[in-house]
Amino acid sequence: MTIVRIPAETRGLTKLVWLTSHHSFSFGEYYNPKKMGFGKLRVLNEDTVAPGKGFGMHFHDNMEIVTFVLQGSLEHKDSTGGEGILKAGQMQRMTAGKGIQHSEFNPSKAEPVHFLQIWITPKVEGVEPEYEQKEFAKLLKPGQLTLLVSPQREEDGLFIHQDIRFSMARMDKGMEMTYTLSSERNGVYAFLIEGKLKMGEELFSAGDAAEVTREKQFSFTAIQHSLFLLIETLINS
Repeated sequence: MTIVRIPAETRGLTKLVWLTSHHSFSFGEYYNPKKMGFGKLRVLNEDTVAPGKGFGMHFHDNMEIVTFVLQGSLEHKDSTGGEGILKAGQMQRMTAGKGIQHSEFNPSKAEPVHFLQIWITPKVEGVEPEYEQKEFAKLLKPGQLTLLVSPQREEDGLFIHQDIRFSMARMDKGMEMTYTLSSERNGVYAFLIEGKLKMGEELFSAGDAAEVTREKQFSFTAIQHSLFLLIETLINS
C-alpha cells in the first residue's frame, strides 16, 4: 500500500482578524510548488469565519466548488440568482462554468462558521453555471461509507462535472472500514475532519490527510469517534 501522510501542521495558513484558513494545496498568497493539487482536486481549504464576516462578491470560472458546513451557517448568493443559507450538516455544489459572481457570509451575530471548501477542475469547460445544496449529516450512518458527490445525478447526493467521487464516513471507536477504488488509474485523497484513526502503520489526527495511490483497496480503523472524507480522483490519464 502506498500511503503518504500529510500532517495538519504542514498546511498553508491564512490568518486574519475575521478568517482562519488552512490550505491543503497552494491557494492565494500561499504557494508551494509541491502542493498544486492531487489529480482533479485543486483546492481543499478548512475555513473558520467570524460572526458577521465573509467574502464579498468575487468571480470564478471553470471550477466545481463543493462546500461542507461543519459548524454554524454560511449564506450564499450568486449572479445566477442562486442563494441560500447552508447550516451545519449541509453541503453545496457550485459550477462556475463560463463565469459566475458569488459571495459567502456568516449571517450569525454570535457564532463562527466552520466549513470545508473544495475546488475540482471540471471535465468540460464553459458550461452554464449551476448551484445546488443538500443535507449530508443526516445521510451518514456509523460504520458506513456514504457517497455524497459524484458524476451521476442522485436524489440525495450532489452532481459534479467530473469523474470524481466524495465519500464520507462517521466511525465509532474500534470500527474498521475498507474502501475499494473504482479504477486502477485513480487515487484517493483522504482528509480526517475530526477524531483519530489508523491507516496502514500511520496514525491520523484531525486535519491530517493522506494520498493513497497504486492501491485497489485500503482499510482504516477508528481510534476514537471520527469523521473522514475520501475523494477518489483520476490521477493517471
